[in-house]
Amino acid sequence: MRAAIEALWRAIDIIMAVLLAGMIALVFLNVVMRYGFSSGLRVTIELSRLWFVWVVMLGTAVVLRRGEHLQLSEFSEALMPRFVPILRRICWAIVLVAVMMLFVGAWRQTLANWNNISQLTGLPSGLLYLSGVVSAALMAAIALARIFGPDHGPAGTNPEVH
Repeated sequence: MRAAIEALWRAIDIIMAVLLAGMIALVFLNVVMRYGFSSGLRVTIELSRLWFVWVVMLGTAVVLRRGEHLQLSEFSEALMPRFVPILRRICWAIVLVAVMMLFVGAWRQTLANWNNISQLTGLPSGLLYLSGVVSAALMAAIALARIFGPDHGPAGTNPEVH
């Protein structure tokens, strides 16, 4: 199971890298065409925007998994060191509620916009919102693992999630 989870996160890292490289290539191509040939590819703007949203949404899950998000734990660790594991689990429960709201909202927007087809790319507009669904599902899995798994310090890293 751990190997499958590791493979999933490696695949997400690769997808993000490919999307970022594709964005850079598309924007560079568009700049060269616009200033060099007085034309441009309109599809590049829409694709780079879609890919940017996917990179950001997948990146939020990656950052949450690695414990590299902004957190303030000095007060709780200094004032209530015995309650820190409980406080962490409460925080992860709040994160779970928040990402479930993201999931529901993004899912509704995905369904509402799936039949809206872009004139430029021919892709459904719902793909933009699908990134929120995928990101929220990943973050919910992380939060559940952190709530029910062993406490591993301030970063909250669990071997089950890595």
